[in-house]
Amino acid sequence: MLYIVPSPIGNLADISFRAVAILKEVDLILAEDTRTSSVLLRHYEIQKPVTPHHQHNEHKIVQHLVEQLLAGKTMAMLTDAGTPGISDPAFLLVRECVKNNIRVECLPGATAFVPALVNSGLPVNRFCFEGFLPLKKGRQTLFKKLAEEERTIVFYESPMRLVKTLEECIVYLGEDRQCCVSRELTKIFEENKRGSLREVCDYFKAKTVKGEIVVVVSGKG
Repeated sequence: MLYIVPSPIGNLADISFRAVAILKEVDLILAEDTRTSSVLLRHYEIQKPVTPHHQHNEHKIVQHLVEQLLAGKTMAMLTDAGTPGISDPAFLLVRECVKNNIRVECLPGATAFVPALVNSGLPVNRFCFEGFLPLKKGRQTLFKKLAEEERTIVFYESPMRLVKTLEECIVYLGEDRQCCVSRELTKIFEENKRGSLREVCDYFKAKTVKGEIVVVVSGKG
């Protein structure tokens, strides 16, 4: 059995009783960053073996993990924040488990784009989630496609690239498109800046940007 366990995106209280119980029961915890996960595990007094599982080693160890699961071990997958597999490692392992008829169960829980979308004030009945935008190859092509997208657009961005990305959105989508930039969700300095792309871009140009960021932009028309 492989459990996919969402972890809090900021506030350590944002984890379910069931998630804590499963983390205490499994044979092994897979962690994107053992240092980050250790904070959560110590907080809830969870003492289980923890091994790294991230984008740099997942291809090397996936077969070994599958063999352990087939032998009867139970594992839980944790990423630094949010639900594993959503712009984070997990897909490769889940796919191999499915191929090998290993039961996979994903617990409901925290993920950053959902609260950002809901509190943006933009339509939530239809939306597209783009994860992190490509840095180079395919970036211009994607922006051209997003310019014609009628659904609300949601994506993640780093603080270092936020202003540049908002400027590119202005070029391809127009400065009057409504948007909301959510920063540090669930944390002490949570901020949700709403307005036109031009207004929000100018706002962040004038300050130092820090923290995890979700950008929500209205669709065409």
